[in-house]
Amino acid sequence: MDSKIFPVDSALETDEQTASYDRWLRAKVQASRDDPRPSIAHEDVMEQMHALIESMRKKADAD
Repeated sequence: MDSKIFPVDSALETDEQTASYDRWLRAKVQASRDDPRPSIAHEDVMEQMHALIESMRKKADAD
């Protein structure tokens, strides 16, 4: 199995584009893993996003 990470429906045309994307993605993942801030539970994030969406709906309805 190839260890490269790339989109399944890749629009990447060359090996260099694929390698560049692979480096970028690995750097993003490592930065996330190295982030010292505490993790936020998925349920908490979803609750916050639903509240934000609802407040935006109410604001739009009021306008």
